[in-house]
Amino acid sequence: MKTIFATLSLACCALPALAQQAAPQDTDPLQLQDRITGDIGGGVYRMDRNGLDRSSRTTVLPYAYFDYGRFFARVDTFGVKTARMGYGYLELAGRINLEGFDAQGGLQRRSDPIPLGLGSFQETPIGAFFLNVFHDFNKSHGTLAEAIYAAQLDVGPVSFYPQVGVEYRDSRYNDYFYGVSGQEASSSGLPAYRAGSSTSPLLGLVADMPISGNWRLNLTLRRKWLDNAISDSPIIRRKTDDLAILALTYRFK
Repeated sequence: MKTIFATLSLACCALPALAQQAAPQDTDPLQLQDRITGDIGGGVYRMDRNGLDRSSRTTVLPYAYFDYGRFFARVDTFGVKTARMGYGYLELAGRINLEGFDAQGGLQRRSDPIPLGLGSFQETPIGAFFLNVFHDFNKSHGTLAEAIYAAQLDVGPVSFYPQVGVEYRDSRYNDYFYGVSGQEASSSGLPAYRAGSSTSPLLGLVADMPISGNWRLNLTLRRKWLDNAISDSPIIRRKTDDLAILALTYRFK
């Protein structure tokens, strides 16, 4: 567990917090506010699914990135801030993850994970760190962790947030979603496969642009290069995972 907690993480989509929380304040910058601060709106999500059907999905979903007292929402990650820690808080967090898929081509159904765990957002003088570690309380009973670093670059009215990070998944998590059992191999014609643990690097970029008043346009791009433990699976067709989000939001201050 020490190795896992050393690679604590938070989702790459969490970058807009730099803009939302970096405003000058006369009081303690970590003081909890009894009002909503952040962005709420809707977004177009483009997810390139990396399964046997190679299909991609574009869908319109709510977009939420805000704090309200101890509660926070960061796109796909939600939770509660507890004790202060460093430049942020120790957080109890959960994540929405739609990684499962229905039975197809001789493969058994994979249920979506239920990731719950600990995390923290640390906004330091040298940039922001997003940290989280989750345990899947559904079928895989595996562990998922990420560590993300983000900087801020302002070009006129537009703020850019380049990011670099790493994602860790243990063998139980990977084998549930990407492994092929002997029974599935017989039914599907695919070779049997047992997936080990993986460490996958990722890069991302967020652009945040004002439109009118408190209305904002937010673009998120992310690419993850899959570790061989995942990409060697006969279920996987590409060595990368991509995500794009274009969101129109209203910023509460």
